[in-house]
Amino acid sequence: AVGLIETLLTLNLIDEVTDTVGKPNKESLAQGGANIVTGLFGGMGGCAMIGQSMINVGSGGTKRLSGVVAAIGLLAGILFFIGLIGAIPLAALVGLMVVVSYKTFAWASLSRLRRVPKEDAFIIIAVTVVTVFTDLATAVVLGVAIAGLVFSWKHAKEIHVQQRDEGDVRTYEVHGTVFFASIKHFTEAFTPADDPDQVIIELRHARVMDHSAIEAIESLVGRYEARGKNVMLRHLSADCRALLDKARSKVEIDPEGDPTYHPAVDHLADRL
Repeated sequence: AVGLIETLLTLNLIDEVTDTVGKPNKESLAQGGANIVTGLFGGMGGCAMIGQSMINVGSGGTKRLSGVVAAIGLLAGILFFIGLIGAIPLAALVGLMVVVSYKTFAWASLSRLRRVPKEDAFIIIAVTVVTVFTDLATAVVLGVAIAGLVFSWKHAKEIHVQQRDEGDVRTYEVHGTVFFASIKHFTEAFTPADDPDQVIIELRHARVMDHSAIEAIESLVGRYEARGKNVMLRHLSADCRALLDKARSKVEIDPEGDPTYHPAVDHLADRL
């Protein structure tokens, strides 16, 4: 997993530097096959290395031949020149790693930290620090987790509900995504105690994304039913109806005025 992550990150970086488009699927399959064969001979798994790749590109080695030459050179060094390699002073290797680090680090990203959103800047700094003290795989997983939480927090605030009355029917038109982070804003927009007996929840411009949203809708409908009022959902997307079907929800779908949409489940059609 660590090797695959580093390979994909390296490929993405090289694509940016050389203005080319790589083939990550092909690279991943080739690397996996090579590591399986290597394991059969008792060898260690390998992957693309950001440091070596950047040095190759900086020296003009932008073709696949540069990687082949590096592999052959490493093999020759192990087989025939191991004594010379062992004689290299440790200080020289430290200097080499300093050069690798210098060429690998995206120094331009430091000047961009002031211009990017604070959340993105925090993710960049967190991933960099965690990479130094742990490893690349842990840092990437942490970065993805933080980015997911930030996205959920921002997306949760984008939901809004518009209310309109048509005779004795009140319609709530929902805009945005209904999921675990936005259900509080969603449910607070409804007033079961003050609404008429017929209520329609219009979801033409909304998406029901997860089971938490289904539970929130069912809880909302239960509050209306406890007061003897009827609620129907209108214009659900196909994936939203699939969620309701999977959850075996008893919420009714309103098919009137929308012949291209159907009840979420067959037993609801019989009720309607």
